[in-house]
Amino acid sequence: MDKIIIAGGRRLAGQVRVSGSKNAALPILFSALLADGVNRYDNVPNLRDIDSTLLLLARLGARVESGGPSVRIDASGLNCHEAPYDLVRKMRASVLVLGPLVARLKRARVSLPGGCAIGARPINLHLKGLASLGAEITLEHGYVTASAERLKGAEIYFDIVTVTGTENLMMAAVLAEGTTMLRNAAREPEVVALADVLNRMGADIAGAGTPEITIRGVRALKPVTATIIPDRIETGTFMVAAALTGGHVTITDCEPGHVGATIDKLRQAGAEVVVSGSTITVTGRDKITSVDIKTQPYPGFPTDMQAQFMVLMSVADGLSVISETIFENRFIHVSELRRMGADIQVAGNIATIKGMPRLSGAPVMATDLRASACLVLAGLVADNTTVVQRVYHLDRGYEDLEKKFAALGAAIKRVK
Repeated sequence: MDKIIIAGGRRLAGQVRVSGSKNAALPILFSALLADGVNRYDNVPNLRDIDSTLLLLARLGARVESGGPSVRIDASGLNCHEAPYDLVRKMRASVLVLGPLVARLKRARVSLPGGCAIGARPINLHLKGLASLGAEITLEHGYVTASAERLKGAEIYFDIVTVTGTENLMMAAVLAEGTTMLRNAAREPEVVALADVLNRMGADIAGAGTPEITIRGVRALKPVTATIIPDRIETGTFMVAAALTGGHVTITDCEPGHVGATIDKLRQAGAEVVVSGSTITVTGRDKITSVDIKTQPYPGFPTDMQAQFMVLMSVADGLSVISETIFENRFIHVSELRRMGADIQVAGNIATIKGMPRLSGAPVMATDLRASACLVLAGLVADNTTVVQRVYHLDRGYEDLEKKFAALGAAIKRVK
């Protein structure tokens, strides 16, 4: 099993390009199930979750060709409605096949999903929405089965904001009969990106990026050529790394409008952030100011940046409070940061961090995707050597992270 070894204390400097967004690519790749013909997607990141998605699409009967950042998917031969446990267990986003399969094949049987251990993240809102569209839902032996001759438009209200739920029901509704209204819908850029791709395929979707999305069903969709948007979480991770190390880093091919909350908090923490077109330049200062954060659905501060920002606060001047409102189990990285000398107290969904002058290198264990990135960041500013184990989590969502940090001057390497 691979591990990453970091000798901390180096100031990052230089330029780094952001990869395509994992969280945008996954639903867009699954949307290929909705149409006959060859879809082409560019700027697709090279990640474990992408590999798992392509394997699942091939298992369902799609023809998949992948070369570098380009992927071609032809679902003309779609002939299977079952997403088996051995594929779905690796990645929670696999549940996104439910909507397209029911809409296209009239039936879907999908294993209950796996993924990071950061909370329950139930799919009950997906199932409630599909039932509202007229699907018959059964759960047995660890599988969800949904079936309908043709889905029918309905008004669906989400009890809580759900990104994958919004995406799944949006894909189901594009081929439904009549009009569907999604209320309290997720507003994330990845939802907007999916809606844009679906509309280019011939769907009729309005309101993506707002809490109310209207989908008018159509009879059929056509294939599309699309480019995956930049990854806003990777962007934020490099921004925090620059501020953390007192560095000077220019991040290119990003979308500054998608990381407004992170920019705001970094400026409050004392970093200089300059935005120019599709680039962001972050310059860290000798003194980091403590800042409180509260994770919120977009456009609030993203839960996927909480762990990385906690590292920054661990070496800030003063006391900070981080409130996690999205997932109930997303402080599991705290114990590993404590091994590195961080002073963090947790009570329920609130973490109180007392900034320390420095962290201390130690062997640590990654527990999920963003925790992996957090521990790498901690290693960048820790004394001596940090060894991050179980980095397969990192490979699910970051493309060549250690190589990108090395190019910025970090003393970091992967060892098998």
